[in-house]
Amino acid sequence: DQARGSVQAAAAGFHDQLRLALSDGITPPRLTALLAQCREEEPQVDIRLFEVPLGQQLRGLHDDLYDVGFAQSAEVGDGIVAEPAWSDPLVVAVPARHPLLAYQRIPLDEVLRHPLVACDPLSCEGHCHQIRRILRSADREPLVVEQVSSHDLMLTLVAAGYALALVGASHLAASRREEVVARPLAGRSQVLTTWLLRRDSEPSETLRRFIGRVTPISGDPSHEGDSFTSDTMGEN
Repeated sequence: DQARGSVQAAAAGFHDQLRLALSDGITPPRLTALLAQCREEEPQVDIRLFEVPLGQQLRGLHDDLYDVGFAQSAEVGDGIVAEPAWSDPLVVAVPARHPLLAYQRIPLDEVLRHPLVACDPLSCEGHCHQIRRILRSADREPLVVEQVSSHDLMLTLVAAGYALALVGASHLAASRREEVVARPLAGRSQVLTTWLLRRDSEPSETLRRFIGRVTPISGDPSHEGDSFTSDTMGEN
């Protein structure tokens, strides 16, 4: 399939190709900005996207099926380099008119008094690892009533009043759901970190330029989830 894709890319006039693997439901605004910059600066490079579980991404990087990837895990084993790409503030997704909205910042113990919807650990392994680390700081075990494979379905269940969810602020902002309100956790601010993954070898010039574009995006305040406020998400 990849050989066929390379032939098609060459026939379409592309001079080079980058195979980009995505795991853990990567934050939409960051990926959009990165791909738009690549298209503008190097339109001759064909970027092919593959949405895969983390384990498959790691195997594909080792086997040269992918050139680079993004995931929410730095636990990648030998032979793979994990470099921080960007961070997204963690928020509690709460149904509109929920009693927890009395809090401007919700204590984690209060969150865990209510049912939660979570990502499926098979499809969002890195994301789940980061959420579990945060939940370990609480004295109460979470009551997970549903595990889903996409953030869209997660927020659908929150909007319907089935449960709360812990998500990246950018995912919630991108969903534009008036039935869901965001609240930060009380105490120290928590973030979800996305890493750029690649083989531990000298990158090609095309890949080197791609990696260089990620750094400005990660430090650009205009892309930071910190600019997100709950008032923009339907709070009355």
